[in-house]
Amino acid sequence: MAEETTAGEHLEFLRERHVCFFERCLKILPERYCSLETSRLTIAFFALSGLDMLSALHLVDKTNIIEWIYSLQVLPTEDKSNLYRCGFRGSSHLGIPYNVSESHGTHHLYDSGHIAMTYTGLASLVILGDDLKRVNKEACLAGLRALQIEDGSFYAVPEGSENDMRFVYCATCICYMLNDWSGMNTKKAINYIRKSMSYDNGLAQGAGLESHGGSTFCAIASLCLMGKLNEVFSEKELNRIRRWCIMRQQNGFHGRPNKPVDTCYSFWVGATLQLLQIFQYTNFEKNRNYILSTQDRIVGGFAKWPDSHPDALHAYFGVCGLSLIGEAGVCKVHPALNMSIRAFQHLQHLHHTAETKELEQHSESVPDYT
Repeated sequence: MAEETTAGEHLEFLRERHVCFFERCLKILPERYCSLETSRLTIAFFALSGLDMLSALHLVDKTNIIEWIYSLQVLPTEDKSNLYRCGFRGSSHLGIPYNVSESHGTHHLYDSGHIAMTYTGLASLVILGDDLKRVNKEACLAGLRALQIEDGSFYAVPEGSENDMRFVYCATCICYMLNDWSGMNTKKAINYIRKSMSYDNGLAQGAGLESHGGSTFCAIASLCLMGKLNEVFSEKELNRIRRWCIMRQQNGFHGRPNKPVDTCYSFWVGATLQLLQIFQYTNFEKNRNYILSTQDRIVGGFAKWPDSHPDALHAYFGVCGLSLIGEAGVCKVHPALNMSIRAFQHLQHLHHTAETKELEQHSESVPDYT
């Protein structure tokens, strides 16, 4: 069960229990997770990144998981007629023949990538140390372009779905990880973010909607990854956003005014404050005590509230929230890309290697007239 706290009490972070929790998430899940079958890849991301944050990734069979992730890539058919449907699917629920991205895709009327699964799939491959060489970059970017709509936001799937700030963030992360911004119209996306600023200075899922800690993170993180934060918002506007975010702390953080505190906002709002360079002004002790009040002392993991069941999402973001305050035994998290700094450095290495190779190929193709 979750722990109850009293003033001044220093709670223990049960690292080994959380390692066991994430390991279990990769092997077997409770019945209540059945409805998330089509999002299996996202649950795997929470578990893998959680283990990475706890320096326990050596406990998993990286090779087999990498092969499984590649089997979820929606590849172009031989005639490329499904190019606009490419990306990563969330699981093998459609019964598509197993293919670890080494041949053409198979046509299926209902098969398509999902923008969140493409994000978590690529992020998981980076976390696992893969070189991304089997990612069909052209197809992923084509599938991503097909999901952007006129107002700059994105659908999750080609058939249409909700379109909001969550998917703008996913698209931004995909382009950043693939080191290619041709997958989205950044000008339209930036305009969508700009229009989503609410009257109270937080950012909403879209124009005219309620400010929310999650959508504020998605907007600010997207602009940071694009390198456009200070171009889009003036310093006065950024200060207003900072004020809205810092007002979300009670003991932990909540996502909207007059809502209960929730473990995951220690990351969503905390990371936003980190990106806005004022996280140091929050109350670390109160935040830590709240997060640890939701940890399950028996099976590990974190819940959204004390005395609730832990789940993969809140377990992962609880760990990330602790990372932001410098908890011992937790790696540093990259606040915009939502992965460990170690994984981010691996991604930077992949980008540098690819860019160096491209420059060498270009120089070899230029005639030498000397």
